[in-house]
Amino acid sequence: MTGGNRHDVTQLLPLLDAIPRIRGATGRPRHRPRQLFADRGYDFDKYRRLLWKRGIKPVIARRGVPHGSGLGTIRWVVERTNAWIHGFRRLRIRWDIRDDIHEAVLKLACCVITYRRVRALC
Repeated sequence: MTGGNRHDVTQLLPLLDAIPRIRGATGRPRHRPRQLFADRGYDFDKYRRLLWKRGIKPVIARRGVPHGSGLGTIRWVVERTNAWIHGFRRLRIRWDIRDDIHEAVLKLACCVITYRRVRALC
């Protein structure tokens, strides 16, 4: 967890390193995703090269190119989820000083969101 005034791209590689192993077929499980979808804020050649070295295909919108790349349909899912989380006032405006309390409330909010979505399907 970092401060709000830090650029997101600086936390890209630590975030990828924190992804747990993916369970599935026997053999060597994948530890990293096959592709990374990101917006123009992550369009740096340095990070594209680092992603390729890790075996991850970067699908990053280019800066200076008009919209229409098709990434918006995938990006919308992330924005929608962020909007659901911001529905919890305690997470929208961070009042907690301690990181562990903030993370616990975030996980609790995700459980409530999941419960509401599952309940709507039944």
